[in-house]
Amino acid sequence: MANDDEQEERPEVTDPMTCPECQGRRGVRLGEPFLACTFCGGLGQVGGGGEPAERGEEPPPDGPPPAWEHRVWSDPWIAETLGCRFCLGSKKLAHIEAGTLVSVPCRCAGD
Repeated sequence: MANDDEQEERPEVTDPMTCPECQGRRGVRLGEPFLACTFCGGLGQVGGGGEPAERGEEPPPDGPPPAWEHRVWSDPWIAETLGCRFCLGSKKLAHIEAGTLVSVPCRCAGD
């Protein structure tokens, strides 16, 4: 029986193999900057110790945060100038519903 202080070493799921996304190139160079492959993390191989799932990384978010949660709102000048984070001071919200542009008053319009 193992101590709580000792971690059991898990067997590797697969043997290391060349990354199918970057073909072992570890990423791509765009002029001066080098962008590491997001699949293998710039290792050039997956499997064994380089398995993305084994590194315990969080998956990237599905997309950017909504506009009203953007970090620009921490700037006092922006927050004061634009006012409402939803309508950006226009007092109306537009949205496409069943192929038709619908405009409704923003909740700040009642203030």
